[in-house]
Amino acid sequence: MHSAVVTPRDDRIRWVELPGEQPSRVYLHGLGATSPAYFAAVAVHPLLAGRRSLLVDLLGHGHSDRPEDFPYTFEAHADALASALHQAGAEGAEVIAHSMGGAVAVVLAVRHPALVSRLVLVDANLDALRPDRRTAGSGGIASYTEEEFLADGWARIADRVGPHWWSTMRLTGRTALYRSAVHLAAGTTPGIRELLSALEIPRACLVPEADGPLPGADVLRAAGVTVVPIADCGHNIMLDNPDGFARATAEALRVA
Repeated sequence: MHSAVVTPRDDRIRWVELPGEQPSRVYLHGLGATSPAYFAAVAVHPLLAGRRSLLVDLLGHGHSDRPEDFPYTFEAHADALASALHQAGAEGAEVIAHSMGGAVAVVLAVRHPALVSRLVLVDANLDALRPDRRTAGSGGIASYTEEEFLADGWARIADRVGPHWWSTMRLTGRTALYRSAVHLAAGTTPGIRELLSALEIPRACLVPEADGPLPGADVLRAAGVTVVPIADCGHNIMLDNPDGFARATAEALRVA
């Protein structure tokens, strides 16, 4: 396990590192997840193996520290991650990022362009969403006040997310989970979709084929973003169809 201090109070981001060739590859998880659990198998897939790979846990998640005074905005996540990547010597990395991690990766590329040479977004959050207490994901979490969520809202969410997501969500600090979800729901200004379109590095979006066409895909393609539907999967593409994920990711990185 590797780590780097990323806040004035000595909070650490931690990652699992697989040795290999440069440039580095950085894997980022989604809300309430952890990169080693979601990406370890595909990072060593024959189509992706051999590259130095950092499976990073964002602050508040997985093995990283869970500071209570951290804002957990996309910008704060991206700046903390940037500090860790600079300390790791991972400039010019290929960043592969799932769900909320995709939004963080886009903000990272905007705010710290020397760190990111290519982006592969895996069913990433490109748009703000409406808080909705009927749902169990980020919209459901964001429908509570912070006081409500920390009191008993988190337990209601835990009962509804299912055993797979809860296996990693339970490792996430409750303040981190709530604040990250709130900012995920609120989005950014300009939005993540607009920031992604304006980037000048190679970019690809992998999306589940079963969800139908990605809204706004034509606009993204016109901006140079490759959009790749993946069969036989849901939101967790890398877990549901690791071979399809590895083929699409390797192709996106090679073409880009």
